Amino acid sequence: MPKQDAIELEGTVSEVLPSASFRVTLVNGHEVLATLGGNMRRFRIRVLAGDRVTLEVSPYDLTRGRITFRHKN
Repeated sequence: MPKQDAIELEGTVSEVLPSASFRVTLVNGHEVLATLGGNMRRFRIRVLAGDRVTLEVSPYDLTRGRITFRHKN
């Protein structure tokens, strides 16, 4: 699947799970299981519970995603 086909959503990290996984609550109330994207791992950007993040979700599986950006506040 090409990268430009991913759906970008915003949410808040509600729970930090083992293996660099996170449970993210979206603005519309849905829960998504997310992992860190490549550049987030590469530059060791820390994500904690309560952080506002942007994530990419595949149109084929809307329950899993990839965190691509952590907002400042």
